[in-house]
Amino acid sequence: MLDNLTAKLTELLGPFGPLYVVGGLALLLIVGVIPFLMNNREDPLDKLKRQQKMGHAAHDHMALRKKQVGMGDKLEKYKGFLEPTDNEELSAMRLKLLQAGYPGKNAVRTFHFAQFALGIGMLIAGLIYAFLTNDDDTTTQKMVMTVIIPGAVGYMAPKYWVTRRVEERKEEITNGFPDALDMMLVCVEAGQSLDQSIIRVAKEIRAGFPSLADEFEIVAHEVKAGKDRLTVLRDMGERCGVPDVASFVTVLIQSTSFGTSIAEALRVYAGEMRDKRVMRAEEKANTLPTKMTLATMLLTVPPLLIILIGPSVYEVYKTLKNVSF
Repeated sequence: MLDNLTAKLTELLGPFGPLYVVGGLALLLIVGVIPFLMNNREDPLDKLKRQQKMGHAAHDHMALRKKQVGMGDKLEKYKGFLEPTDNEELSAMRLKLLQAGYPGKNAVRTFHFAQFALGIGMLIAGLIYAFLTNDDDTTTQKMVMTVIIPGAVGYMAPKYWVTRRVEERKEEITNGFPDALDMMLVCVEAGQSLDQSIIRVAKEIRAGFPSLADEFEIVAHEVKAGKDRLTVLRDMGERCGVPDVASFVTVLIQSTSFGTSIAEALRVYAGEMRDKRVMRAEEKANTLPTKMTLATMLLTVPPLLIILIGPSVYEVYKTLKNVSF
């Protein structure tokens, strides 16, 4: 019976007919099992405790907010499937998304949903492409690679995007930090407090360095909310992930702890940041000739050889041709 079914599938769909049917059944099985895996029902006792703790009014407010917020809260019921169960892994993922510029509380589950959706979508697209381009010369290995590679690319695309965003944001913060320190020093020496100078700097540098402006605004809002300034500064250094910002936070913490002048500390550290920026520029300038050597050789040497040796080679060719005749 199995042989007859295989023969019929081969006759209808070609030599890879059984493989198509198996792949389609596997895909249907995955799509059918996913809702059961993602349907993470809340325990009734936990739900009762939560309602007693928050009260019915707070519960209604949370339900209304869930309707108003967007994709992140729509994925709330899939939280157990889309978020890591390990607290350390979850904290590391949140920190990475913060450094990429995604501070929302639902950023982790949205990121994993994007991975899952793009992976499945590209896998289906690869399967459709494999069906459309099937011919007698297509091998099983080529068919499998055509289906799997798009799925892997779709799954890894969000991770690659976040990694690129982290690097670009760190570079932007590093480039704009010396200017922000100079402006902060001017504000402090003009008589403003540190909190006022941070707000002013955030407004002034937003046009050129929006990521750094966002970090300063977060610091200003958290201090206004009553959070301890030292804790806020430490959180800023951790969010940015830039050594210069971490060193600046350490300088401010030490200045606050020992009661020294913040203006003097800013003046010294701002000078160091300017020198460091000049050193980075000189380092890039010194590596430029090495990077241009290969391009110079490829674009300059071959035309030069053609100009210098070309006529001689042509004359030798003519001489050898006349001698042969």
